Amino acid sequence: MLIVRVVFQRIIAALPTLIIVSILAFGLQKILPGDPLLTLAEDDRDPAVLEALREKYHLNDPLAVQYIYWVKQVVRGDLGSSLRTDSPVSELIVQKLPVTLQLSALAMLIALFVGLPLGIIAAVRKGTITEAAVNVVALSGMSVPNFWLGILLIFVVAVQWRLLPASGYVPMSEDFFMALKTLIMPAVVLAAPIAAYLMRHTRSAMLEALNADYVRTARAKGVPAAAVILRHALRNALVPIVTLVTLLFGELMAGAVLTEQIFSIPGFGKLMVDAVFTRDYAVVQGVVLCVAAGFIAMNLLADVLYVVVNPRLRHA
Repeated sequence: MLIVRVVFQRIIAALPTLIIVSILAFGLQKILPGDPLLTLAEDDRDPAVLEALREKYHLNDPLAVQYIYWVKQVVRGDLGSSLRTDSPVSELIVQKLPVTLQLSALAMLIALFVGLPLGIIAAVRKGTITEAAVNVVALSGMSVPNFWLGILLIFVVAVQWRLLPASGYVPMSEDFFMALKTLIMPAVVLAAPIAAYLMRHTRSAMLEALNADYVRTARAKGVPAAAVILRHALRNALVPIVTLVTLLFGELMAGAVLTEQIFSIPGFGKLMVDAVFTRDYAVVQGVVLCVAAGFIAMNLLADVLYVVVNPRLRHA
C-alpha cells in the first residue's frame, strides 16, 4: 500500500510539471523567427499550396487555439505528423527511441563498472595517494566536455589506431558485435560524467557506512575486511545509489543529443536536432514532451525503488 500511495502522490505532483513543459515546448517553438513552411518549400513557394498547408496544420489560428488543438491530439495519443516527411511523430519516436535506449543502457553499464569500484576504493583508501588519484579521475570526468572527448576518441581510437568505426550505427538485430563496436565510443563519452558522479556518491555513502556502529561491531568480532566492506558497508551504501542510478539514466537520455550528433547515430537526440534545424514543429514538440515524461517516470521509479530497498520506509 505504501508503494501505491507513493506512486499516486508522485503522479499527481508531476501533472503540473508536465503541463508547464508542454506549454514551453509548444510556445518557444512558435516564437522563433521564420516560417517552417517556407523552409520546407524551398524554391517552390506557390501561395495557394502554402495557404493550404497552413490551414491543414492550423498555423493561421491564434497560438492558444493551436495549443488546445495540439493538447487534444496528445491526449488521444496523436503527437501529430512531421512537416518534413508527413510521417506520424509517434512512429518516428518508436523508431528512434530504442537506439538511444541501447546507447544509454551501455553507457550506464560502463559507468557502473567504473564508478562503483572507484568509489569503494576511494572510501577504503581514504587519505592516501590512491584516493587523490581517484578524485582526479572523477574531477576530469565531470569537467571534460562531451563534444571534446568524442572528437578526441574519434581521432585517436578510430583514425590513429583504427580499432573502432568513427561513426554510424548498426542495429543489434543485424550484427550484435558490430553494433557494440559502433556504440562503444559514444557510450564511453556519455558514461564519463555519470561514472564520476557515481564515484563521488559511492565514496560518500561508503564513508558514512564504514563509520557506522554495525561496521565497527563486525570488525570487533573479527569479520574479514573484505566481508565488512562488501557484505555490511556496501549493502547499506547502495540504498541511495540505486535511486541515483535511475535519475542519472534520465540524464543519459538527454545527454545523448550532442553525442548522437557527433557520432552520426540515428537516435532520439539526433531526431530532435534535425527537427530543430528543419523547423519541424510537431517532431520537436513530441520529442520534448516524451523526454519530460521520461524524466518524470525516472523520478517516479527512483521514489519507488527507494521505498523498496530501504527497510525502514517499508515498515514505516
